[in-house]
Amino acid sequence: MMRGRLWKIGDRLFDLSRQGLIMGVLNVTPDSFSDGGNFFDLKNAVEHGLRMAAEGAHIVDVGGESTRPGAEAVTVEEELRRVIPVIEELRRGSEAMISIDTSKAEVARAAIRAGASIVNDVTGGRGDGEMMPLIAETKSAFIIMHMQGTPQTMQIAPQYTNVVSEISDFFRQQQARALVYNIDTMAIAFDPGIGFGKTLEHNLELLAQLERLRVCDRPIVIGVSRKSFLGKLINSAQISDRLAPAVALTSLLRARGADVLRVHDVKENAHALKITEAILQRTK
Repeated sequence: MMRGRLWKIGDRLFDLSRQGLIMGVLNVTPDSFSDGGNFFDLKNAVEHGLRMAAEGAHIVDVGGESTRPGAEAVTVEEELRRVIPVIEELRRGSEAMISIDTSKAEVARAAIRAGASIVNDVTGGRGDGEMMPLIAETKSAFIIMHMQGTPQTMQIAPQYTNVVSEISDFFRQQQARALVYNIDTMAIAFDPGIGFGKTLEHNLELLAQLERLRVCDRPIVIGVSRKSFLGKLINSAQISDRLAPAVALTSLLRARGADVLRVHDVKENAHALKITEAILQRTK
């Protein structure tokens, strides 16, 4: 097994070398790429979040702004309207940790007040100059994700000289920035942003070399669930056909060093993770 790798979330400390975490995706949006509109109203969103927690999600990741390729930005007011009531209800109804998927500090602050303990920022702290000070002030856990460009531009023509080295360097730079703001290193995790300004080849290279992305033994968050590169690899346009490949990657990537798996289909991926860890715990 991997040596101890700790992630501080609020007042809790998780040893991710012993147990990986499943993060369930809850899109409270009308236009997300895989489930846009399914959970746009409060009742459906809360029911789905509670269902994911019951099925094994350690974290429910609530987002109110689609980041699919070409997605348009929404206002702070609209994003708040979408996510805050959902977070409040989830906090009342579940012990699962709640993450807010946002790049806006004002939304993150309101979400933390409502019960979120993790901020998952697709811009890695670059989108809003107030985000890192907020993380430090609230002592929240912080997922720093890499994205080349913006959702509007990221898949037009992504280019890298060396995708693994460049993203690893980005993680180091953002960690250094976080430390300037007195963010607790133990609260930081990194996400290479599969599909966010990456070609199929970039995605595969990153997944093949996860440990080269590791910075200061911080956790690695991976989200491949339902993404288009899976469809390209299996030559299918049906999103439902991406479930089995995503579950296979949950097992493979956990064995290769992933610590948090961000998924839409919680039950299947939680089962895959449990079986994988039963085997990993018996390896020397």
